[in-house]
Order: sequence, then structure tokens, then C-alpha cells
Amino acid sequence: MTSQGSSYSRFQRALTTHNLAIITAAARELPAIDLHDAARITAVIARQRPERLDAAGVRWLHRYCTEHDPTLADLARATAALQTMREDHDRGLRELLHTTRAS
Repeated sequence: MTSQGSSYSRFQRALTTHNLAIITAAARELPAIDLHDAARITAVIARQRPERLDAAGVRWLHRYCTEHDPTLADLARATAALQTMREDHDRGLRELLHTTRAS
């Protein structure tokens, strides 16, 4: 396995812990985080550090706009999914991932 593969495997395992400190440390080993993994990190932030959700959500939306060509309706759905994360982290994440697949 390459060092990149092992780093990404560590990152994937870190995501399953829902521990933001462990996730952040593992993410620093990677050259980049894809948008779906960034959504998963955002859901952990919503759970553990809800006061940081707005900033994390705006960063995620910026990447979404940069990496995809979303419509206003797509952005509205993504924003609604991020808002849903405040109360139901898992549902918000599912909706957010669904939105990115649809665009």
C-alpha cells in the first residue's frame, strides 16, 4: 500500500470516530480532501462544535460552487441540508451528499 493509501485509510478510520481532533490530525496528512469527505467533516463539526457550523458550512458551500456548477436550487438544497445538520447530523449529511451527487 502506498503512503497516500495508508494516510487515506487512517483518515477514513478517523472519520468513523467522530472525534474532531483525530480527524483533523489525519486530514493534515493528506494532500487534499474531496468534497464528500469535507461534508462528513462538516457533520462532525455540527455535532461537536455547533458554534463553528456556519463558518464550516460557508467554506463547504464555497468549495461546492467552485468544484461544481450548481443552480440556485442546488445551493438552496445544500444550504437547507447544512441547516438540518444543526438538529439531525446524519440526515443533514445524507441530504448534503445527495445534493452533490445530483448536481
